[in-house]
Amino acid sequence: MWMPKLWLKRPSAQEEKSFLSSCQAYNYDEKYVGATSEAPWAADRLDQLKKDGFTINHARVKLGSGAHAFARGKDKLQNWRHLQLGWASVDPTTPIKVGGKFGIVVHEMVAWLVNPLRIAYVSDEQEVTSKSLSANQAVDMPSLKSTSSKVYSFGGGTLQGHLLAGEERFSIEWDKEDDSVWYEILSFSKPAHFLTVAGFPVLRFQQKLFAKHSTDAMIREVNNDMPLKG
Repeated sequence: MWMPKLWLKRPSAQEEKSFLSSCQAYNYDEKYVGATSEAPWAADRLDQLKKDGFTINHARVKLGSGAHAFARGKDKLQNWRHLQLGWASVDPTTPIKVGGKFGIVVHEMVAWLVNPLRIAYVSDEQEVTSKSLSANQAVDMPSLKSTSSKVYSFGGGTLQGHLLAGEERFSIEWDKEDDSVWYEILSFSKPAHFLTVAGFPVLRFQQKLFAKHSTDAMIREVNNDMPLKG
């Protein structure tokens, strides 16, 4: 069984690269690879995820309005600004392409670790139309796509060596109905091995903290680039 690797000081770029190269296989069932791209999930898909032990995590925040906010949000996402959080970060030069790996470097108390993921899919400015969801189909998460919108998104699946098992999607959505622009994080996850089972409540707290810091970062990044009014 693969275990997370710890460093007493922040790993160098070479150490991170070497570790990522050693992480090859997804640590969750490949039938779920790309599953976040299907959201909002039908009730049977959601039930299947829960039955297999996954917890759903979701955060969504408004960044602004119009084409400029969408372009800025997409640019910030492509340059990993949503993951430059101080205590957690990603190498900003990492290309976003299907099959590419990236590591979320995290400072955990007195140690550092690299959580490895592989990009399962990239959807570049896809025009989407919402599915018709009944009340029971929307259990645990609302319909995340408006009746007419443009979305840029990518999803990363966890690899062996990650604390958790599952997948996470980051997206920018431009709702053409009301011109609003949104940043969203959606994931499903569960402990990757026995050592993280006991600590899962702490990891769940960290996930919520991560979502809060990431959404705050995107609001700040996008609005700092917005033209002044008046």
